Amino acid sequence: MSLNFPIPSQHVSRFERLGFGMFIHWGLYSQLGQGEWAMHLNRIPKEEYSKLQDTFTVEEFDARAIAKLARKAGMKYITLTTRHHDGFSLYDTRGLNDYDAPHSAAKRDLIAEFVEGCRAEGIIPFFYHTTLDWYQDSFNGDFDAYLNYLQQSVEILCKNYGEIGGLWFDGNWSRKGEDWKEDALYGMIRRYQPNAMIINNTGLSNQGELGHPELDSVTFEQVCPAPLNREGMSKYVTTEMCQTINGHWGYGRSDFNVKSPKELIETLCASRKVGSNYLLNIGPTGSGAIPKLQSAILETIGEWVDVFGEAIYDGMPCGIAGSGDDFALETSAERTFLFIYHLKIDGHANVTVGNSGIGPRVFQGLKQPIQSIVWLDNREELSFVQNLEEGVLCLQATGYPYGVDYVVRVAEVLY
Repeated sequence: MSLNFPIPSQHVSRFERLGFGMFIHWGLYSQLGQGEWAMHLNRIPKEEYSKLQDTFTVEEFDARAIAKLARKAGMKYITLTTRHHDGFSLYDTRGLNDYDAPHSAAKRDLIAEFVEGCRAEGIIPFFYHTTLDWYQDSFNGDFDAYLNYLQQSVEILCKNYGEIGGLWFDGNWSRKGEDWKEDALYGMIRRYQPNAMIINNTGLSNQGELGHPELDSVTFEQVCPAPLNREGMSKYVTTEMCQTINGHWGYGRSDFNVKSPKELIETLCASRKVGSNYLLNIGPTGSGAIPKLQSAILETIGEWVDVFGEAIYDGMPCGIAGSGDDFALETSAERTFLFIYHLKIDGHANVTVGNSGIGPRVFQGLKQPIQSIVWLDNREELSFVQNLEEGVLCLQATGYPYGVDYVVRVAEVLY
């Protein structure tokens, strides 16, 4: 690698290979079924809103079952809201206040259960933590006192739940230009969790913006990530896209506009095309259950990942360019995968709709002699021609067998 380009640290490199994760927004607001900003948007006084703590029984919350769903979906990690902007904590705040899950009707440390459930299913736990707080008076009063409270809160998470994958902050955009004392916060995290990713969401208006030098990843909220130019950077920073499965981060009882498996699979692939992780959000109900439709969609995506996951997890951007939406990824083991979009089903004219996607696909940048190219799903060999001098490959993409449509199909190049 050129000296002008930084090399990723071990924990960042590990994070990039996770590829696909689950985001969970869940808290008191989930009981209202109006999204995670219900307190703010509906102007609910905190004295009234905090009474939701008394009905937060979470009788259907099963951390291991959620982790098992993530695993079935092909997700390698889960980022859960340990505290959102409403100020309520799903973990034991150990005396900082009584506005937490152990002092609610649940009477449980839900983050302890979350971590245990993740580890039982081989999923890496990540902690979301707000920096914006609608409950703490000091947030709009004595800001230094608030920042001390925030750091004490995060320290509890760092010290009491074993090794975690990372911390995901959100809210600095609420007070632009303010000294958030990030040096102290991130320095504390490094002392207790040296291998944790540190991420701070830049919000909808600052997609992919670089922040504090201790951060390990930039964020792209609700939009496909752009390639990150790392030339001249003093540190290797990676990227992560976060997206809702519908229109709300938290549970929306009347939100029926759920994204299709097709759209979500395409977004997963578009994220990996530029080396970005894809963090897909779900919103459990107030009792802690995952809505059945969301669960079914995740399991469907998992069936796709079962077929093509090796390319998704291990593949990284390379110097090979496809045409249109098609693209290529390479692994450290020198395996090359070609991602093919817009294929049609190959079948009888009376039962298929068009076949314009079948035919030649061109890739540039392949200068190594190719022995064969096969679809990952059925190992069917594809015919191709290669111009080694120009680095041009033209393969003949066959259509899906009748009854099959993977949305994005992956072929492996064998040298």
